[in-house]
Amino acid sequence: MPALEESASGFPQGGPFDPYDSEAYLRWRDAKLAARPGRAEDLLVEIGAPGRPSETEQRAIRDRCRRANMAIYACRDFSGRLAPADLKAGLEELGAAFGLHRLDRNLCADEDGITALEVREGGAAGEYIPYSNRPLSWHTDGYYNSADEQVRAVILHCGRPAASGGANGLMDPEIAYIRLRDENPEFITALMHPAAMTIPPNMTGGEEIRPARVGPVFSVDPGSGALHMRYSARKVNVVWRGDPATKAAVALLVGLMGREDPDILHWRLEAGQGYIGNNVLHNRSGFEDGAAGGRLIYRARYFDRMDGTEPGND
Repeated sequence: MPALEESASGFPQGGPFDPYDSEAYLRWRDAKLAARPGRAEDLLVEIGAPGRPSETEQRAIRDRCRRANMAIYACRDFSGRLAPADLKAGLEELGAAFGLHRLDRNLCADEDGITALEVREGGAAGEYIPYSNRPLSWHTDGYYNSADEQVRAVILHCGRPAASGGANGLMDPEIAYIRLRDENPEFITALMHPAAMTIPPNMTGGEEIRPARVGPVFSVDPGSGALHMRYSARKVNVVWRGDPATKAAVALLVGLMGREDPDILHWRLEAGQGYIGNNVLHNRSGFEDGAAGGRLIYRARYFDRMDGTEPGND
């Protein structure tokens, strides 16, 4: 899919994500719905190890990501005894195989830019839900980032699963876009507004750690022409634009992701499994850790989008 020019209004000029190009949208929509997976198992790809996937494994992962913007991988020879530094190096190699190089070194990331997500008591990380065993609501990663540092791809790798719980719901943002546009095209223009969603400043002890972030929910990556989504279902620390179309669009999204739906896929990562994809909508159920060690997930966020994963890039 070629890159799209943007109009003075900020909307893409022509193509399936132009709110006023119905013909291009309907062609893309029909192809998207025909190719989407029906089960989480359809996303699964076996790979030899996190690093250096074979050409066959890369093709299989790209195929899933073209269809659903995500793949689930399972390492055949994964060893839980692999040293964290070696495992992280393997994850970096995995990302690099798909053009992912620019890591988002976010506030609580480790020094190498890859974050070890596990329950932490106290400290700066302990204040954030990803470092607890509480449920995580629907979101895309880095929704609080600046416009020029949007998280476009993510790898999540399971080092240790929880004793119980910790499953993810997964939804392709392109499917969410279709549901909204089919209901009312005005929902798309509202959520493409440059002030659709505001994340207030991150304040700690009276000090501003991060300024307020204002931006759209849906935008188009200028390099690839691919759709990008920025979203959080949190009821606090999110301020929505107050017009009727935005309120109705957000209500539809909340309702869509609050019920059982065939386009919401569910998977619980086991040791040696992971997700790789273009920053899809996801949540996480609460979990309980056992005596053998707590749930440990390695997370790599990238400013790059996975190369070769746009529709039509077969």
